[in-house]
Amino acid sequence: MSERKNSNNGPSGSGFLVRLAAALILVFLTFNPSGESAYHWISAAVAASSFGPTHLILVAVLLIGWSVYWIATWRALGTLGVALAAVLLAGIIWLLIDIGLLEAASMNAVIWIGLVSLSVILAIGVYWSHIWRRITGQINVEDVDD
Repeated sequence: MSERKNSNNGPSGSGFLVRLAAALILVFLTFNPSGESAYHWISAAVAASSFGPTHLILVAVLLIGWSVYWIATWRALGTLGVALAAVLLAGIIWLLIDIGLLEAASMNAVIWIGLVSLSVILAIGVYWSHIWRRITGQINVEDVDD
C-alpha cells in the first residue's frame, strides 16, 4: 500500500474563505433585507398564484445547500460548539460596535449583521474538521479512506 498525501487536507486561509463565500451566497440568496432573494421571489410567486417549476428547483437547490451546511456544522461543532461560536461572534460584533467600526442603527443593519454571523458559523462548522485535525492530530471517522 502506498501512502496517499494530499496537500489540500490541511487548513488554509483560502480554504476557509471559499467555504465562507459559499455560505454567504447560500444565506444571502435565501434571504436578505434588500428585497432581492429567493424568499421574496417565491413569496411573490405564491401570492400571485404563479409558483412554477423554476421556483421548485430553486427551493430544492437551497434545501440541498442548507442540508449540507447545517448537517456538517452540527456534526462538527455540536450544540455547545454552535453556541460558543455564536457567543464569540456576538462579542466581536459588540466590540466592533463599541469602537465605532460597525453600526447597527437600523433593523436592516442588524439583519445584515445576523446573516453574516450565521454564514460565519456555517463556514466554521464546515471547516472545523480541518482545524481539529491540525490542532489535535485526530481525524474524524468520516475522513478515513477504505
